[in-house]
Amino acid sequence: MPHVLVLDGLWNKTVAAVRSLGKRGYRVAVGERTRFAPALFSRYCSRRFLCPSPVLFPESFLDALEEELRIGRYDVVLAMEFGTQILIARNRHRFEGLARFPFAPADLAIRVQDKGELASFAASHGVKCPATFRPAWLGEASMMADRLPYPLLIKPRLSSGGRGIVRVETASQLRKAYPKVHAVHPMPILQECLPPGGDALGVGVLMNFSSEPRATFAYRRLREYPVSGGPSTLRESVKDEALCRTTERLLSALGWVGVAMAEYKVDPRDGQPKLLEVNPRFWGSLHHAIVSGVDFPHLLCRMAMEGDVPLQREYRVGVRSRSVFHGELMHFIRNPERFHLRPGFLDFSIPDDLLSTSDPWPVVGRVSSLIPAFFDRELRETMLG
Repeated sequence: MPHVLVLDGLWNKTVAAVRSLGKRGYRVAVGERTRFAPALFSRYCSRRFLCPSPVLFPESFLDALEEELRIGRYDVVLAMEFGTQILIARNRHRFEGLARFPFAPADLAIRVQDKGELASFAASHGVKCPATFRPAWLGEASMMADRLPYPLLIKPRLSSGGRGIVRVETASQLRKAYPKVHAVHPMPILQECLPPGGDALGVGVLMNFSSEPRATFAYRRLREYPVSGGPSTLRESVKDEALCRTTERLLSALGWVGVAMAEYKVDPRDGQPKLLEVNPRFWGSLHHAIVSGVDFPHLLCRMAMEGDVPLQREYRVGVRSRSVFHGELMHFIRNPERFHLRPGFLDFSIPDDLLSTSDPWPVVGRVSSLIPAFFDRELRETMLG
């Protein structure tokens, strides 16, 4: 029975991975800095690994992880958050022979995460992107302000989930806002804000150790939070062969290994999907791919243990899923059209990322996670983005 350690137990995507692997017969241990985390409450969690914060105490975290791997005799380690993934990838020499870690090198992952680097690379390989501008120094943004197309988005290069993004309508607004974003996220990019009306699409991909595609899954975002654009709260699986092949070719050209998810927005002016970013990690709506028939955690573990897996491109189309807690709930509260949503907020026939009659306790874990967050600023900021 394969033994897997899944880290970052605070997140819904971690619950999805733990349930998926547990149902397939894996022995699953879950790691997190607090015992009040949803994935640690799952019936499929066979061991709880409480560890120091990889953000605040990286060396202590690495020491604790090395000790856990020596004791636990694990086959695979899965990092669900980007920071944890990068920290382990940079120190993978410490864990050789202890467990397999099927993720890309840290330098490559950071390059893919960098929105400026990615936009340049994608455009040079024929992938359409919104017009993107990369100021080389702080004053250059102000110098070019009068020549740019508006509205624009000021985007941090390495953030995720919409964090730090600021929309500006004029050159004057750009000159005021850019230094403020720069103070928190150095040298953000400037990117054309696509007109409203086009679909928001995502493509999840698994690439093998030779950077060849092994699984692909496409979906449409039906609702997001924040309402104006952010992580999906309601989505639907779709078939888009062209977009899937485009994403596979891009990740292959990058030399990618492991899982990643590319985000696109259809430009209503020409009907073409434009690449917004690539998340070089497990993504928030992972549960949606699993219920649609593409079990990325299981495939990644098999690939780690067996060296490769067969190509899988088939999945169920038209499947919907959602995230009620924080996502759908906050969308409902903030959307002026809240009572006219289709499907409605109270439509519980749609599978939820966390709610499950066969594994109900992670909901208790989600509520209880508010307890340590009240006293722990870093944990609170992590949860609230």
